[in-house]
Amino acid sequence: MKNIIIIAFLFLLPFFASAQRGGHRSPEIEAFKISYLTEKMDLSEDEAKIFWPIYNEFQKEQTALNKERNQNMISFRKIPEIENLSDTEVQTLIMNELNFKQRSLAIEKKYYYKLKSNLPIKVIGKYYRAQETFKRELLSRYKKGGPERN
Repeated sequence: MKNIIIIAFLFLLPFFASAQRGGHRSPEIEAFKISYLTEKMDLSEDEAKIFWPIYNEFQKEQTALNKERNQNMISFRKIPEIENLSDTEVQTLIMNELNFKQRSLAIEKKYYYKLKSNLPIKVIGKYYRAQETFKRELLSRYKKGGPERN
């Protein structure tokens, strides 16, 4: 298990560096997520050598898409009053949001197939389950005062 964690961190060092240069999550949350995934997935050394580079590529693409979305300021969050927009402008906002969601889903599918062609489907199932339980765990920890508390 110790070797797997070491391997995971070696594969993830480039991701930590990029996260500090403008990623949407703090390095603390990313470290928690990696630790959480490592524990929940219980990968063999060989599986870890395959999984983590694919996971890093996936995260890099999703981060780039989110950065693009934020830079283009295409979001309802950035519009103070919908009532002040024309119907065409509102429709454009909605379509842009749907397009970003579709692109995000396309990235997710791409990496699902990449994982599926390299790892057993049960390992991939553990990943998807761990992703979902991680979200709940992170919310729970923040409700209790932060990601560093148990």
